[in-house]
Amino acid sequence: MKKYNFAVVGATGMVGRQFLSVMDEYDLPVEQLFLFASSRSAGHTLAFGGKRIEVLELTPDSFREHKIDIALFSAGGDISREYAPIAAASGAVVIDNSSAWRMDARVPLVVPEVNPEKIAEYKNLGIIANPNCSTIQAVVALKPIHDKYGIKRVIYSTYQAVSGAGKQGCDDLAHGIEGEPPQKFPYMIAFNCIPHIDAFTENGYTREEEKMIEETRKILNCEDMRVTATTVRVPVYNGHSESINIETEKSFDLEEVKKLLENSPGIIMEDDPENNLYPMPIDACGSDEVFVGRLRRDFSVENGLNMFVVADNIRKGAASNAVQIAQELIRLWEE
Repeated sequence: MKKYNFAVVGATGMVGRQFLSVMDEYDLPVEQLFLFASSRSAGHTLAFGGKRIEVLELTPDSFREHKIDIALFSAGGDISREYAPIAAASGAVVIDNSSAWRMDARVPLVVPEVNPEKIAEYKNLGIIANPNCSTIQAVVALKPIHDKYGIKRVIYSTYQAVSGAGKQGCDDLAHGIEGEPPQKFPYMIAFNCIPHIDAFTENGYTREEEKMIEETRKILNCEDMRVTATTVRVPVYNGHSESINIETEKSFDLEEVKKLLENSPGIIMEDDPENNLYPMPIDACGSDEVFVGRLRRDFSVENGLNMFVVADNIRKGAASNAVQIAQELIRLWEE
């Protein structure tokens, strides 16, 4: 197999470091790897492939000076808006982890288990968007149900780990346990739940909630799907959990739904109430699969279904999904 030149933008951040770990695990065909970050991090070295690679300062010339085939971005929306077009114009395909390009109609929003066919649309702008961490795990579970039964409505209630807010979020939990005041969150997260992720909008929803609503519709290619969400930060270091309530178009047999999910890509079923088997974030950490359980009918509506969905938000919710997109992109090139 041909080898390719990769770049990681935001290499020293939590997701950037996870990019390197997952790329190593997946044994991507890397010829050269270029690591970029801010001037504060330039000169540091990070491990990859059994060696140390120096971190370079990201500048407008970074992509012009190096022939890069695939660039993984996780440096925030402002950086992505400025540098992704520069990278693409220089010949790289950008896989962007920020929210900057997700709802751009020219940019595919991809979860490989759900809509890999959209990857080919990278040719529009040279950019592929990685969805929000909470959306990724949700649509992996929703896709097979939507394909077979049709989904009329989705209600999300999330329980999101502090790692979703980066190192500062993790520090707030660790320090809060010791009684120190928060630096990242508006309130103490230790021993607490905060129903507030990202900024509030004029309609009372947060941007995180709106991301889940809009991205679900785009990924499932169903603009009129009724979706609502409440997103909550909880005192868990890693692993997002979601209670998902679904109303389907067609009637379903509950056991058939379980078998459908068991045989769907990227899903591990943990659904045995008699033996207290159900998804929990502590068990999902380090995995790239989406864990699904607590399946039961919602008797309050016709064709209602409840389920509990858990995934590692730094891996499947960010780094691993992007690396899996890169894998699919290379397969497309190799065909």
